[in-house]
Amino acid sequence: MSISETVSSERLHGLDALRGGALLLGVVLHATMSFFPAQIWIVGDDQRSVWASGLFFVIHLFRMTSFFLIAGLFAHMMLARAGVWGFVKNRLVRIAAPLGVFWGLVLTAIVVVLIWNAGLQGMTAADAPPAPEYDWTNIPLTHLWFLWVLLIFYVALLLLRAPFAALDRSGAWGRVVDGVIAGLIGPWGPFVLGAPLALALWFQPNWIAFFGVPTPDAGLIPNSSALVGFGLAFGFGALLDRRRDLLGRIQAWWPAYLGLAIGAGATALMLAGGPDPRLVPMTDPATKAMTAAAFGVATYASVFAAVALALRFFGGHSRTRRYLADASYWIYIVHLPLVMAAQVLVQDWALSWPVKLGLVVGGVLAVSLASYELLIRHSFMGRWLNGRRVPWRRSPTPALSPAE
Repeated sequence: MSISETVSSERLHGLDALRGGALLLGVVLHATMSFFPAQIWIVGDDQRSVWASGLFFVIHLFRMTSFFLIAGLFAHMMLARAGVWGFVKNRLVRIAAPLGVFWGLVLTAIVVVLIWNAGLQGMTAADAPPAPEYDWTNIPLTHLWFLWVLLIFYVALLLLRAPFAALDRSGAWGRVVDGVIAGLIGPWGPFVLGAPLALALWFQPNWIAFFGVPTPDAGLIPNSSALVGFGLAFGFGALLDRRRDLLGRIQAWWPAYLGLAIGAGATALMLAGGPDPRLVPMTDPATKAMTAAAFGVATYASVFAAVALALRFFGGHSRTRRYLADASYWIYIVHLPLVMAAQVLVQDWALSWPVKLGLVVGGVLAVSLASYELLIRHSFMGRWLNGRRVPWRRSPTPALSPAE
């Protein structure tokens, strides 16, 4: 399918596939963490490898920034289609409500797994550290932080869009913005978009470079690097929806984006200490500046490469990809305690780490997909999370994606 056909069709199948893939890759990302050369995760496997941490690095480099770019594009699309109040109602139902309902359940499940693992390690209540005191500055959002940050960006979109629309009745400023967005499509785009992120990373206190953009999973105010990196991607995606014809130009540049992503990504990894990472904050200003610059370019080059490759190779309709994209929201919500439980189960097995990783990822996906099919897709939960309930024994029509 050509990009012109994709843009004019009802769905942007390539971007929808990338959005679902970004969520599903979260299962692989978290599953690798027990196999890092140095223990950084609560569950530490007896098999360790730099290849596991290298796989984590590659996925982490582009995954969530790509997700926020697509979320911005779909948000702008929905806002134009449904209007302000329709958009607000949809986002409250599909994003805010799942965060409110599942956050406490997921956190409880994680704590249960932690207690189970501590018992297996011979620890007792007397060995447990003092319970931390939580407030709005350090509340553990778990992996559901992305829903909270999405809500922040949705509010920002509404607040910025209203005065812009009121002041630009002639469309002159809009044409200027469209021209700027068009000017960013090319190998130079990652350098321009990566510069603000690089600056934010350089100013980020106690920045551990290996992890790139620090995950805003604690506290209600995201760290400045996450706001800049993810917010810029979200905003760029929203403005890109005004010029969806530019998706064809992005697709055409895929070899350049991929080459730049590999080169800048390898440089960032080397400066961060390699796949056996130095998990300490960077202190030397010059080294930190070079590393931040490399991460800024690598992040956006990999995002553009992911978008371009998704448009090129997954632009057509596929029932399997459509199903997985629909299921990815539910899978991401429930996956973390399942991953941790699977890691606890296999941590002492006499198997190589790739086999264990495959068992963890495969087991979690099997359980998650089964629960999606039996409990979510055909029930009221399917309407809540995916926008429609697919009746049993009926050829399904594509559901709305959670980012739309």
